[in-house]
Amino acid sequence: MNENNQNNQTNEGKPIIINGNQQKENTQKNTNYKPVGEFNYKPKSNFNFGINIVLPFVSGILGTSLVLGVCFGVPTIKKQFLGSQTSTLSTTTTQSTTNNNNINTNLVSLANYSETGTSVAAKVRPSIVGIKVEYSVNSIFYRNSPQTATAEGSGIIISEDGYILTNNHILNSSSSSYYYELGEATKVSVYLYNDSTEYSAKVIGTDEQTDLAVIKIDKTGLPAAELGDSDAVQVGEFAMAIGNPLGMENSVSAGIISATNRQVTSDGKVFTLIQTDAAINSGNSGGALVNSNGQVIGINTLKLQGTGVEGLGFAIPINSTKKITEDLIQYNKVKRPYIGITGKNLDEATARANNLVIGVYVLRVDDFSAAQKADVRNGDVIIEVDGKKITTMEEINDIKNSHNIGDELKIKVNRNGTEKELTLTLQEQ
Repeated sequence: MNENNQNNQTNEGKPIIINGNQQKENTQKNTNYKPVGEFNYKPKSNFNFGINIVLPFVSGILGTSLVLGVCFGVPTIKKQFLGSQTSTLSTTTTQSTTNNNNINTNLVSLANYSETGTSVAAKVRPSIVGIKVEYSVNSIFYRNSPQTATAEGSGIIISEDGYILTNNHILNSSSSSYYYELGEATKVSVYLYNDSTEYSAKVIGTDEQTDLAVIKIDKTGLPAAELGDSDAVQVGEFAMAIGNPLGMENSVSAGIISATNRQVTSDGKVFTLIQTDAAINSGNSGGALVNSNGQVIGINTLKLQGTGVEGLGFAIPINSTKKITEDLIQYNKVKRPYIGITGKNLDEATARANNLVIGVYVLRVDDFSAAQKADVRNGDVIIEVDGKKITTMEEINDIKNSHNIGDELKIKVNRNGTEKELTLTLQEQ
């Protein structure tokens, strides 16, 4: 059974379990979830993140560069984008004759849809930036001479004084192989809309659990994107993705919202995302998924690719990024409540086989943690948190993440067949 580390969780949606949550396996054949960005060899992860990474290799040994990539987007139209023009769909009526019967058919004009797309693109594109990152490379071919790799992605201007929201995986790539391993990002550059100037960016903060990051450039008067309400997103509504796929700056693609609150697992982490059928291409990671009002409703992050797979892209809901962004700007990290346990989910069969009860078995209690101070012990089975029955670490973390640092949390454990109620005070992770 897989371990679940309570310390590594996200505040938004479903928790991200770094040390292996029990998840349903993807049984679909010939498909790969890819966090927007792909290698020309089979990646370790099922997902492929949205960046392009070019790695140097010795000429004559491999003969080619290794390239990684990723992507996302779409919309409809609103009157404020068109001035005095209206945004209602117009219809025309035609008549055709079949078997001497007159049939009236209403045809919908696409003129307003096109106007919506152009208007939304015109509003949002100036708020989308291109990001280029240089990494150090540790390679068996370059032991005596330092080498660098480059990666490209996208970002969203969120304030006029230069703060930019993007994906963590653009700045902190986990790419590696037998031949090489990427080190830290050594340089981050930003390219603005219709501006060929290369702006040096400072990394303000990154968060691996939510795959979000904030960088900043030294420039004011920037066109900040308008953020929408991702909780109001509905299946079927139009959406537009804007980013820099394959280095093609400020590209847009159109589609619809295919699903909301879609749970997707990548590298053992569970994300709750917006699904869209907008075209996904390498380099769109960190770009914007926007609605018909030109408001950002998501951060383009993942795609599903494989034989017979089309139009499966995913974006982080913008509402779930707001608290993360605030923490990254204010503290350079995300402040999260912390219990301090590592545990296993016990299903009925496992519990019965080990003479235990259904719940979460405590494998380890961290030293000086909230759990240790509350007398939670190795071997306890947590069965209730905050007055609610629980059976998984996901449920514990959902409840924990609904509280603030410093809040008291009551938990009930089964210890050697006896139930005990304990009270712990949530600490900062």
